[in-house]
Amino acid sequence: MSAENNKGTAVVTGASSGIGAVYADRLAGQGYDLVLVARRADRLEELAEKLRYAYKRKVSVVAADLADDNDVRRVEQAIAGDESVTLLVNNAGIGGQAVVATADADAAERMIKVNTIALTRLTRAVLPGLLARDRGGIVNIASVLAFDTSFGGIYSGTKAYVVNFTEALHREVAGTNVTVQAVLPGATRTDFWELAGTDIDSVPKEIVMTADDMVDAALVGLARGEAVTVPALADAAKLDTFLGARQVFFGSLHADKPAARYAG
Repeated sequence: MSAENNKGTAVVTGASSGIGAVYADRLAGQGYDLVLVARRADRLEELAEKLRYAYKRKVSVVAADLADDNDVRRVEQAIAGDESVTLLVNNAGIGGQAVVATADADAAERMIKVNTIALTRLTRAVLPGLLARDRGGIVNIASVLAFDTSFGGIYSGTKAYVVNFTEALHREVAGTNVTVQAVLPGATRTDFWELAGTDIDSVPKEIVMTADDMVDAALVGLARGEAVTVPALADAAKLDTFLGARQVFFGSLHADKPAARYAG
């Protein structure tokens, strides 16, 4: 691989399988070196060796549990000091349909830590360097369930955070050469479902996308500079309408007095 084709280093979390592993493969194919982060060291090493052989890229692995504060800080330190980093894919996530009243509190905390806190801290770790070099991007994997609370308020809430956080970040970096993208997959065939205690085969097959298709579409969206990419959405105007209506609605939420409907 020639030096001019080297796009820098992409950091991919949750890289040992599923969407993260596909991102790792595609990015290596595009000319990125890789830092792969996940809990399962053996699977990371297996994937890393495969990618080194296939694409002749530098691939390093960091075995870390992003629900563990010390592990998150260890990853932060590693990537914040790496000036070769040009892309961060915050893909690691924990799913589940638990409702608040019966949810295991420790499991809920793990979900929140991985889905929101680790994502935020890793973004904060690389962003100053990307801005200083005026190059690169951040991809945050959210979910279409950010807009639907019927799946479970804890999971949906974490993904709503990812969308809002990423949209705000997109505005924050406007005018620079740093790109920011939120990706909202729908049902995607990975082992994420099994780990969340759900049978993917119980979902109608006509709404289940492969991880390969999902990532390929998301990368097209990234290349186009989309702030929000929904791979399954056929009519992009619907997203524009939704986001625009939300902004108009927000404008109606301010007044110097309570609305008349609240008058006693």
